[in-house]
Amino acid sequence: MKDEDSIFYGPYAEGLERTKELMLHEIQRILDSISTDSETAPAEHLKCRIKGSESLKEKLRRKGLEETPENGLRELSDLVGARVVTHFVGDIYTVLEKIEKSDKWKVCEIKDYIANAKPNGYRSLHVIIEVPFGAGGVNSIRTEIQMRTIAMDCWASLEHQLKYKKHIRNTGLIVEELKRCADEMASTDLTMQTIRDMIRRG
Repeated sequence: MKDEDSIFYGPYAEGLERTKELMLHEIQRILDSISTDSETAPAEHLKCRIKGSESLKEKLRRKGLEETPENGLRELSDLVGARVVTHFVGDIYTVLEKIEKSDKWKVCEIKDYIANAKPNGYRSLHVIIEVPFGAGGVNSIRTEIQMRTIAMDCWASLEHQLKYKKHIRNTGLIVEELKRCADEMASTDLTMQTIRDMIRRG
């Protein structure tokens, strides 16, 4: 955590760091329980982050809320977020089953944007969990685990740049092209899954 973020979060900073480590450790344990073999491992990579203070303030501002760490802890579910990037769509749901059975947290909500993509083409599976906190008088907080394939992650990175980079020309065309790519990548993801299943069946 950066110094300015630590100052902003104050008495909650240490708890957020502990939450991040808990999520990383437990998700990695789940991934290892499925496979540690490089050829069959379910995830290409796992990342976890604490939302920076400026990003938090901006999100609270958009919601019309006072820009305080308390509001962040109470109102947002992605103050701490983990991202699991998988090779295949099926791996996402295999990992989800394990996440739902973990005794380290309680699953509050599942948002399946793979089965029901957003209108712009965004695909990912979001799991909102409640984890023990125990810092600054707060007993628990909600955090988020996002899971997506490599193709979905690549697409989301481009879409994020489009959303936050200023003075981009031909925005309408880019949006249309991104939507087309999202649909094509989703089709390819499913085909790749089918091919893998055929290879495994022999």
